[in-house]
Amino acid sequence: MRALRIPVRFGAAASAVAAGLLLTTPATPALAGTASANGPEGQTVTVSETTGLPAGGSTTVTVTGHGFDTGKGIYVAFCKDNGPGEAPSPCGGGADTTGSTGASHWISDDPPPYGKGLAEKYGADGSFEVTLSVTGALNDTVDCAETRCVVATRADHTRGQDRTQDVRVPLAFDEGGAPAVVWAGGAAAAVAAVAAGGVLVLRRRRNSPAEPTP
Repeated sequence: MRALRIPVRFGAAASAVAAGLLLTTPATPALAGTASANGPEGQTVTVSETTGLPAGGSTTVTVTGHGFDTGKGIYVAFCKDNGPGEAPSPCGGGADTTGSTGASHWISDDPPPYGKGLAEKYGADGSFEVTLSVTGALNDTVDCAETRCVVATRADHTRGQDRTQDVRVPLAFDEGGAPAVVWAGGAAAAVAAVAAGGVLVLRRRRNSPAEPTP
């Protein structure tokens, strides 16, 4: 996303002051907002970047977790949030039991025979660290700028009805919105710079996580 530069001329007496006060923004929104969530059995999941994610591109995030029951396999995936008590679904990559999509991770210390070499083992104390690719569109029908999407853990397909492993960390995607003026010195600096004559540098506002849809 490109910053919008709009010349504003109210006189050139103090243009140097304006130049020192204006703050430019990068073409791509800065990614920020590490966030964590806790599960029903004390599990914790942390995602490295959760806000200002570009809706039109792909972002690789790091997901760490600890406190999981190593006797239960889980998936770590990018999913639609269906609310408390409901499995997060659909998820990017689906139930990736083949290890071919890279869109989700299967973590299990004791997978079925076909999962040997595919499922990743837990670390100490039921921990894990993986990377996921998240995008503004989960699939052809789920737009994460309009629907609440999350990085989630859930019990794997061998315990599909077990909700004790569900942990959700909401994501917020930048779909544009009203331009916002960015100034280095706040409102007072904005007044001084505009009075002097300068350049307005605009960027699009970031969306907060969408609410679950009915």
